[in-house]
Order: sequence, then C-alpha cells, then structure tokens
Amino acid sequence: MLLVGLTGGLASGKSLVGQALADLGCHLIQADELGHETLLPAGEAYAGALREFGPGILDPDGTINRRRLAAEVFEKPDRLAVLNGLVHPAVLRREKQLAAGFAARDPNGIVVVEAAILIETGSYKRFQRLILAFCRPEQQIERAMHRDGFSREEVLARLARQMPLEEKRKYADYVIDTSGLKEDTLRQAQETYTSLRSIPQ
Repeated sequence: MLLVGLTGGLASGKSLVGQALADLGCHLIQADELGHETLLPAGEAYAGALREFGPGILDPDGTINRRRLAAEVFEKPDRLAVLNGLVHPAVLRREKQLAAGFAARDPNGIVVVEAAILIETGSYKRFQRLILAFCRPEQQIERAMHRDGFSREEVLARLARQMPLEEKRKYADYVIDTSGLKEDTLRQAQETYTSLRSIPQ
C-alpha cells in the first residue's frame, strides 16, 4: 500500500483533487470530515470540547455549532491548541484504522489522506508522497468568499494563520495547479495518479 498525503490551504482546490483521485481508484480519507465526526455528540472529542468551551457552543439540538466553536479559538493560539489536542489524536487513530482496513482489502492500493495542515503539524513525514493543491492567493480569497460566505477580511485573517501555498511547494512531490479550468485540474490529477501507480510497492 502506498500512503499519500494531499494538502493545500483554504479554498485551494484540495477537495476537488481528492475526489478526482478517488474517482481514479485511490482510497480517500478526508481528515477534516473525521475531525467533524469527533465533535458529534457520539464523537471522542465532544465531551472534552463541551467541558473546555462551555454550552455556548451548542445548538438547541445539542450538536456543536462549528462556527461558534471556531470563534472561540480564532486568534487565540492557546485555545486552538486545546481544541487540536482534543480532535487531532482521535482523527489520527481513525485515519490509521481506515488505512489499515484499505491495506487489508487492497494491499497494492493507494491511500490518500486529505488534510489542510499536514505540513504545519509535521504529519507530512508519515507519507511516502505528498501532493499539494495550489492556486494563487487571490483565487483562494475569491473562492472562500463565494463558498463559505466569509468577508474578505475574514478570509485574509484565516490565510494569515496558514503557511502560504508558495512555501508549501518545497515540501511537495507533486503540485497540482487548480488555478485554471476544472478539466485541467483533472488532467493533472490523472498524471499524478499514473505516476503514483508506477512507484514500486
């Protein structure tokens, strides 16, 4: 089994690349989705988040409102570290479980873990290859405003807390430029997949 990391930044197109690789036959694990699952009422991080951040983060149905939780940690590195300490270990355990399951069923398969902060956390070292979804900062801003309903100022504040994509390039084995047409991104994903398939396992 080949273990591949897929990263990027806010609205850089990594989900499009991840889905393209899944459509080509890779086993896709989306770390952000696993993180959301840990914060569901039955999730491993739910009780800890409620204890640390209080009932103000809850919706009336008892689920955690992720926007309210994000506001609790935004521009508060110590509080963000607390949240990450609750969520990241649970996500990593689930990633390893899923990857082991894929490896058992498909020993020669490719497992792609899609996550936003693989490089920042040092997690990229766990992977045999690293793919970066890349676009221009202005495109990140436009996409995030359109997709998430953020103001330009909100997007800029979030980007300021992430490693610039240009800086991430030096860590990547493959860079997929998502700046152009979707078809161009899909073509690059196909080329990357073909290259990954050629790596001896």
